[in-house]
Amino acid sequence: MEGKAPGKRLLAVVLMAVWLSGCAGSSSVAEPPRQMLVAVAPGPALNETLAMLMEQGYVVTQADGELGRIDASLARPPGYRLEARVEPAGASGASVSLQGYRGGRRLPPAVVEPLFVELQGRLAR
Repeated sequence: MEGKAPGKRLLAVVLMAVWLSGCAGSSSVAEPPRQMLVAVAPGPALNETLAMLMEQGYVVTQADGELGRIDASLARPPGYRLEARVEPAGASGASVSLQGYRGGRRLPPAVVEPLFVELQGRLAR
């Protein structure tokens, strides 16, 4: 009977390690980008987003008005990459989405929330 106990303990340790490693892994469910609807046409919304990002210290690496896309990187700590998308929404509005990335991983939507607050104020003028 004593010979079986070490095998059971080993099995229990292995099962516990596998179970705990599942808890330590990152979630495979990615949060969608932070998004808002604005009562401004896509062109002006994209231009205002671009101006705001440059004023906030982002280095624009790509901007395409036809695609409604801006890629930028924050030039100061904590550095991260930002993707902005502006698409038509409704008759005269636009949908603006922002998503931050660091090390290939999506950042929580709260990271870009201050940018949305700033952009809403700018577009309301």
